[in-house]
Amino acid sequence: MITEREQMMALVDNDCFTRSDAAVLLEGDGFFRFEKAVTLYNKGLVEKVVFSGNIVDKDYGSYPLEEIKPYIIKGGVSEEDLIHEDKSKNTREQAIEIVKMAMSLGWKKLALVASHDHQYRAYLTFLREVLDKNSGIILYNSPVRNLNWFVDSGWGMRFDRLVAEFERIEKYSAMGHLATVKEVIEYQKWKESQLNGQVDY
Repeated sequence: MITEREQMMALVDNDCFTRSDAAVLLEGDGFFRFEKAVTLYNKGLVEKVVFSGNIVDKDYGSYPLEEIKPYIIKGGVSEEDLIHEDKSKNTREQAIEIVKMAMSLGWKKLALVASHDHQYRAYLTFLREVLDKNSGIILYNSPVRNLNWFVDSGWGMRFDRLVAEFERIEKYSAMGHLATVKEVIEYQKWKESQLNGQVDY
């Protein structure tokens, strides 16, 4: 029998998408994430790319924007459309800072870009902040999908990292830092009602 959690995961994993104000590119996983944000930008699906995070730990795949930026610009993103959110040191702080930024700039739609193994926790964390701030933001799950699960990227295999991700989901859910399963299902239902059948990607 399917559980509500499995239903939630199916909804999030197969999220819809419409043109958005910005792609939120979460730092981490080395150079494996930026191309997805660049693709969304080049397709005209986002107006800005926000690189979120200010952590440098190359053994864990956290590279500074200064090293990734040349590839983003070379990929076609205008320098004036690349924004650095440089205050956050973890996923929850990223959510807090990005929602604050979006609300101050009047952004209503955000595409969340992370690696597929991190995406559930990232989405639940960002959605918690979206809901708590009554922001009205439409948040899209837009993970990098063409990544190897069983190849060591230099900081471990993504398949192996799944265990730690779900352990963190349990831990941070208990702390109230993540949206609940019921909240996600209701949010996805609300989001679908806002689109009137429009899907761009």
